Amino acid sequence: MFYAIVGFVFGCFIPYIARRFAKFMPATFAYALVEIFRAGKGLPFAKRQDERYAKLKSKFLWRSLMWGIVTAGLSFAAFVCFGGTAIIWYLFFIWSLLLMTEIDWRMLLLPDILTIPLLIAGFVYAVFVADWTFAADSAIGAAFGYFMPVLASLLLVWKNKDMFGGGDIKLLAAIGAWFGVEKLIYTILLSVIIFAIQSLILRQRAGAYGPSVAISAIAIAFYFF
Repeated sequence: MFYAIVGFVFGCFIPYIARRFAKFMPATFAYALVEIFRAGKGLPFAKRQDERYAKLKSKFLWRSLMWGIVTAGLSFAAFVCFGGTAIIWYLFFIWSLLLMTEIDWRMLLLPDILTIPLLIAGFVYAVFVADWTFAADSAIGAAFGYFMPVLASLLLVWKNKDMFGGGDIKLLAAIGAWFGVEKLIYTILLSVIIFAIQSLILRQRAGAYGPSVAISAIAIAFYFF
């Protein structure tokens, strides 16, 4: 229950952090922390009395509640499935992906300030914990996650020059560091299916691919591990 409560609190802050990212581009981790927690004129909780801001506040509160419930459920499920020995690692993995889902959906961007720490944490996890993958497979998975979409982009650049963004490539490399090659391939295949369904529902040919990757990675983690 403790992890569900902590997850709920973090989840409620996901839309707020994503909104802050939408207002600035953090160049360093320190600058990102300052900007995330510093109040500004465009905050959804600003005391504005007109109807527009009242609707924005209501929408933001419901979105925060939704993310809180989702994060709480996944955090509790992580504790049940993976145990409490290395739960901090699993929560970091899941929470990072959920945060990047909201940011990419809002901005069509996956900041390096989030993808790079996730990549580094994957290597460290493989070396010191090694429940999901081992050090060698982690390195190979990260390399595969980086170069596979790069090669795919080169082959299909004549059709769509923006097939993969730099953030998508770094996110796949980070997941490869956590999963290794085999589970990364499953993640990619599932993300393609989810993105195709998303495109059909929204009737769009392009959009944020990061959320599909993040959702797929979380699903693969719970299914295989």
